[in-house]
Amino acid sequence: MIFNLFNSKKNLKKEEDFSFGLTKKLVKSISKDKKEPKWMLKKRLEAFAVYKSTPLPNWGPSLKDLNLNEIVYYVPSNLKEQSSWEKVPKEIAETFEKLGIPKAEKEYLGGVGAQYDSGVIYHSIKESLKKQGVIFENLDTALKLYPDLVKKYFMNDCIKINEHKFASLHAACFSGGTFIYVPKGVEVRMPLQSYFRMNKEKGGQFEHTIIVADENSYVEYIEGCSAPRYSFSALHAGGVEIFVGKGAKVKYSSIENWSKNVYNLNTKKALVFERGEIEWLNGNTGSSTTMLYPSSILLGEYARSESLGIAMAGKGQFQDVGSKVVHIAPNTYSVIKSKSIAKNGGVSNYRGFVEIGKKAKNSKAVVNCDTLILDENSKALAVPVNKVSNQDVEISHEAKVGQLSLKEIFYTNLHGFDEYGAQRLIIGGFANEVIKKLPLEYAIELNKLIDLEIEGM
Repeated sequence: MIFNLFNSKKNLKKEEDFSFGLTKKLVKSISKDKKEPKWMLKKRLEAFAVYKSTPLPNWGPSLKDLNLNEIVYYVPSNLKEQSSWEKVPKEIAETFEKLGIPKAEKEYLGGVGAQYDSGVIYHSIKESLKKQGVIFENLDTALKLYPDLVKKYFMNDCIKINEHKFASLHAACFSGGTFIYVPKGVEVRMPLQSYFRMNKEKGGQFEHTIIVADENSYVEYIEGCSAPRYSFSALHAGGVEIFVGKGAKVKYSSIENWSKNVYNLNTKKALVFERGEIEWLNGNTGSSTTMLYPSSILLGEYARSESLGIAMAGKGQFQDVGSKVVHIAPNTYSVIKSKSIAKNGGVSNYRGFVEIGKKAKNSKAVVNCDTLILDENSKALAVPVNKVSNQDVEISHEAKVGQLSLKEIFYTNLHGFDEYGAQRLIIGGFANEVIKKLPLEYAIELNKLIDLEIEGM
């Protein structure tokens, strides 16, 4: 179902102005529609020039079926952001109610943002957090209320506009997203969440998230994504920039359940300063093709990074996922744990990169990737790269690949499980390390997604 957000003649004309393909005119129109400052338009145009001159990646999954000229890069809306679900249009509110967002906000969350295609339609934060100086806004609003803060952190030192083709594309046409700032010494123990729903056929979604945790602060942020299934390809190329200050800690969890027609080409990166900690937790199901490698740059002494992810690849899917860590300062520590599941001809690939620089003495890096193959038609690949520039470090890499055997199914059958139940039990145990780190509501959600993937594989 496509919800029609463009009822008036004026809005229908407006939608026609933002048709297929990315052009310089469209980039200018997006910025004008959002009433952005000149510096943001300048950055968009610089990124667009880089995008036009940069080729598609010549490694990883094939992108030959992704026609970038048949994507709608911006879906304008006359809907205003609301802080009450009662004021959100009924048909859109029902979509988020089915996803359980309002219920989770009431029972568990400190703040919620909800984006529908290119526009944020709901945003709210608890008053107790506001009083402590916590900022939790959609990025378009933050640009108006805190222009200097956004200018300081938006695609300068973390994600660069020339990082790769889809980073520059993102910078040229991003819309919506989240801006979080946690002041010094403030601990946000109730998670903040944003949920991104892509509903436009042949659509693209390019939300941008910025999280700034100042010295000795703490914040947990949860991101959810979904889209209905259409016959044509769609594109998600979001951006996440995280700044972990001295002694601060950020926990970032993401559950991405894009439909099988979506190319999920996301860019996520964190800069971690002295004694700061970043924890990445990722669950990837759905999407025809995923290329996602959350990255940590450990800039300060005793900075830490932990990345834990699980991906499921079924028929027609290529999950190319992993993590990257660059150790710059001494006494830094990183852990990468990747779990992949492949069935019914799916391809699950771990792609990781660990670099330990010349000055990163007494640093330690641990990489562990496990893959479970559920049939003879599926594939599991691993492309690890470790680059070490000094000898005063510890680095380890362990990889395991196993195929679900008839013997395991047989022994599980003896305990009263049918074939589906046996697979579910074994996969549940395999994925448990990721699931148990999620808040209860989201652990249940990921379990349900795994069930659906097994049924549909």
